[in-house]
Parts: sequence; C-alpha cells; structure tokens
Amino acid sequence: MRFLVGTSDGAQSVYAVDGDSATNLTAALPAIGADLSALAASPELLAEAAKVSGPQVAASDITPALPITAPPTIICLGLNYVEHIKEGGYDIPDYPALFMRGRNSIMAAGAPLVRPSCSEKLDYEAELMVIIGKGGRHIAEENALEHVFGYTVFNDGSVRDYQRKTHQWTPGKNFDNTGAIGPFVVTPDEVPAGASGLKIESRVGTEILQSSNTANMIWGVARSIAIISEYTTLMPGDHIALGTPPGVGHAKKPNPRWLVPGETVEIEIEGIGICASPVLDEAAIAAQAAAE
Repeated sequence: MRFLVGTSDGAQSVYAVDGDSATNLTAALPAIGADLSALAASPELLAEAAKVSGPQVAASDITPALPITAPPTIICLGLNYVEHIKEGGYDIPDYPALFMRGRNSIMAAGAPLVRPSCSEKLDYEAELMVIIGKGGRHIAEENALEHVFGYTVFNDGSVRDYQRKTHQWTPGKNFDNTGAIGPFVVTPDEVPAGASGLKIESRVGTEILQSSNTANMIWGVARSIAIISEYTTLMPGDHIALGTPPGVGHAKKPNPRWLVPGETVEIEIEGIGICASPVLDEAAIAAQAAAE
C-alpha cells in the first residue's frame, strides 16, 4: 500500500493512494486515527485498511502532514555510502555513525526548509527512511525486515558549521524545520527487499545534486535494524534514516553548494516518491510574522 497523511477537508486523515487518487481511510475506519501510528503498530488494522474502498479525492489536493506526528525515536545513520565518506575526508568505519534528531527538527514534505539566521551553510542530504512496525530488542538481521512497516523519503538538512563545532553532530542536525519527511509511505511489498536497488537523487530545478542507488549503502536496512536494536528497544513508529550518498553541498569543488532562500530542493527515491521543500530564511519568516 501507499499511504499519505494530510488534509484535504480541514481534518487530518490517513489516505491510501492509488495513482492520482486517494481514499480516506480514517473516515472509513476511525480506529486508524489521524496519522500512521495505529497502522504501524497493528498488522490486523493494516489488513482491514487494505480492504477499504470508498469515495476518492485527488491526491494532489491533499496537503501533506508528517506520516507520524510525534515519532517515538528518530535515529539517523551517517557515513553509509563509501563515496560520501571519501568526499567528507573520513575513514571508512566498521560501525555506523549514529545520531538522533528531535521532534522540532522535522517537518512534513512541502513545508519550508528553514535556513537559520545564524548560518548560511544549509546543506541537503537525500536519504531513505524506515518506519518501524513491530518493535523489539536484539533483532536478528535475518528477521529484521519483518519489523519494517514502511519506507519514506527524508531530507536530512544539515547546518554544516554547527555540525562541526563539536565531535558530536547534534547541533547541526537539529535546527528547527530542517528535516523533511514524506510525503508518501510505502509498505515493503511495494519495493524490493530492504528497499535496495532504488535510484536516490537530490536536485534543485534541473540541477542534479546527488544521484546514486540504495544498493550502495554499506549497512542496509536489515543490518541497520539489527545494529540499532543491540542497544535500544525499537518501538512501532520509530524512524530510522539510512544515510546519504555522495554529492552533498559542503563537498562540492571548487566551491560548496549551499541551499539558498527561494530555491526548492527535491529528494526522490524510485518507487517511493518526491519530497520537495521550499527553502526560506528564518529572519525573513520572523519579519513577515511580525508584519502580520
């Protein structure tokens, strides 16, 4: 199935998308609620949702919201593509670089990606994101894909000078409204096992910024789930971002390629969808709000 969480009639709902049309699952099955939390946690409810038919709306008329309004945990992998590791000047690790994002740092696809007033070094990162269904601890790699509810698209917007202020990446990876998620979430049957072998790309207009394939990840979905669940219990609705391929802005030669207000950055993953975000300046947003 292909899901879209959003609004088309003033109320946030979960929609099943088929081509250009969408069916309001929340209206048909109120137990689903206003986001994907209940579906991620309940295979039985998911099976019921798959049988729903009813009035349809144009998918383009739905304003996306976050797939899960408040994910329990957002865990991100860094340095998961060899060429990206090399362009950043790092050694190839034998364990993934892991960091976490907070709730204020994420927003829905289509919402503004905000360049903070304290820095102009806003970078883009195209990433595959996993939403956990069945939780667990010490999950074996061979069983790990059974714990995936769905896959979506993530732009791990990074403020590079703040990322490098300390050995920990937390500041640069957690500015408000820099991590765009969605708009679509697809169940595992919609893509190859582990969402491997999918083209992944970032661009601004006709300018291709990154272009690679999810098969190039060092730690695939199953291995990543196994590694993460060694130290923490994964819960339904947890998000895991799988790292970015080469081509990020800070590594462009001879000059870095930062995102600037007025641009729209698109992240596309084959078979999943396009996450588009207009870039706005924090100071300009504040000034407009004050004027209103």
